[in-house]
Amino acid sequence: MSPTGPAASDFPALSPQGQVTFLGAGPGDPGLLTLRAVEALASADVLVAEPDVLDVVRGHARAGVSTPELTVVDVSSTAAGVPVLRDAANLVMEAAKGGRRVVRAVAGDPGLDGNAGVEMLACAAAGVPFEVVPGVANAVGVPAYAGVPLRDAQGADVRFVDARTASDRCWSEVGASDATAVVSTTLDSVAAAAGELVSAGRKPDTPLTVTIGGTTTRQRTWTATLGTIAQTLKQAKVLPSPEGHRPVIAVVGERSSAAQRDQLAWFESKPLFGWKVLVPRTKEQAASLSDQLRSYGAVPHEVPTIAVEPPRTPQQMERAVKGLVTGRYEWIAFTSVNAVKAVREKFEEYGLDARAFAGIKVAAVGEQTAAALVDFGVKPDLVPSGEQSAAGLLEDWPPYDPVFDPIDRVFLPRADIATETLVAGLIELGWEVDDVTAYRTVRASPPPADTREAIKGGGFDAVLFTSSSTVRNLVGIAGKPHNVTVIACIGPATAKTAEEHGLRVDVLSPEPSVHKLAEALSAFGAQRRDAAKEAGDPVTRPSERRPGARRRRTTT
Repeated sequence: MSPTGPAASDFPALSPQGQVTFLGAGPGDPGLLTLRAVEALASADVLVAEPDVLDVVRGHARAGVSTPELTVVDVSSTAAGVPVLRDAANLVMEAAKGGRRVVRAVAGDPGLDGNAGVEMLACAAAGVPFEVVPGVANAVGVPAYAGVPLRDAQGADVRFVDARTASDRCWSEVGASDATAVVSTTLDSVAAAAGELVSAGRKPDTPLTVTIGGTTTRQRTWTATLGTIAQTLKQAKVLPSPEGHRPVIAVVGERSSAAQRDQLAWFESKPLFGWKVLVPRTKEQAASLSDQLRSYGAVPHEVPTIAVEPPRTPQQMERAVKGLVTGRYEWIAFTSVNAVKAVREKFEEYGLDARAFAGIKVAAVGEQTAAALVDFGVKPDLVPSGEQSAAGLLEDWPPYDPVFDPIDRVFLPRADIATETLVAGLIELGWEVDDVTAYRTVRASPPPADTREAIKGGGFDAVLFTSSSTVRNLVGIAGKPHNVTVIACIGPATAKTAEEHGLRVDVLSPEPSVHKLAEALSAFGAQRRDAAKEAGDPVTRPSERRPGARRRRTTT
């Protein structure tokens, strides 16, 4: 008998009309998106946003989401000099009327974005349902990242000013008060805004901070006064500049004093702030490492140097996997994430799952390999207690005991270029080893031309080498890193290979761990920053050094 239940006609028909979500994308750091914003993006059918905002939110949108291009009126045709998105409201309403879920993402917070307000009114007039997901406002988020608190325990007033549309009355009121003023303007208009405040009554020696690229690794902040900001930007060679139109947040008041900001500038003082770091791995392999680098302020750029392909003759792998099920092995040892992936794919091909490992002891080299096994549903029985390598695994591997070990055979799925260290060591311990080629490693395709040029031309601040093969392959597919680029190696063998290729090693990991390698690079960056400050020099990234400058060798 088939199950019974309410008929489809018992439920009200779904409305053919969709819904619009006006979403605040924040100042630029994707990490500032709210949980509700991420949920809305994940369910959106259509995503409407300016290009810079699209870069912030795209990573949370589902695959295949439609992102129609906005038409922008020429800047010179608007009275306030602000680009107007001519067809955003029409795009949003047309998509919603077609029954689709639309996310209209704007920079900062929708409530402070004039265009978003106009579009909300248009939706209301057309009867299109909408909701609002607030975001971190630029005028609040940017000062926080610049180390400039807007209020203190005394609860001083805060005034927000948009210099592009502020009236004379607005300038007069803000200039006559002693409130902290947060001014939204552009880089080439900062001095004019400062002049307006001085003309309205603010003292020329009032502290001022100006931040461009706020909350991103392109952030840069200058500390001056209302009377000196023009000279400060000129001396910093910031103006005149083709980037003068870029938006900035200026904070005027005592909380912008240089002495206080030196203590509170937490973001720009990160050890690798703004460093562009090349990671010779795929995005999937480098996920946790890249996250760690971002926590230090770096911008990781993943470039795969090795491609993984199936073995040329799969029969050996097929026999070994069947042997797992039939009880041929006492142990299986995984030395890489790729080995786990290869076995897992073969399991899925045969309709098997982690239960097939029942009764088999499992060993793993490295935290990432162990994590890949856990993700598969298998908890390793043995992980090296010391060095995460074949030698480290052999240190902890038990010798074969015919009394306690009913089976004397080990399944070792590995790459075609794996060394014989582990096989030889297991044989010495009395085990029989089936050394099976589970996958082949081949040199990856060359990266895009601009990446190759950045590698050879000094566009990267650092390169992390995690094995000798990554050194050989990167040099082979992209060329040798420029002499200003900091070279960081995971261990002595990798460092030796780098030196054989004419590279000078600056950072050596104290342990063969990618996370320890990232920590070592962070420590190097912190030492470099501290040395520059002690010498009274500006803090710069390695890529900002003069091309051809001689590098000082410093190994940590």
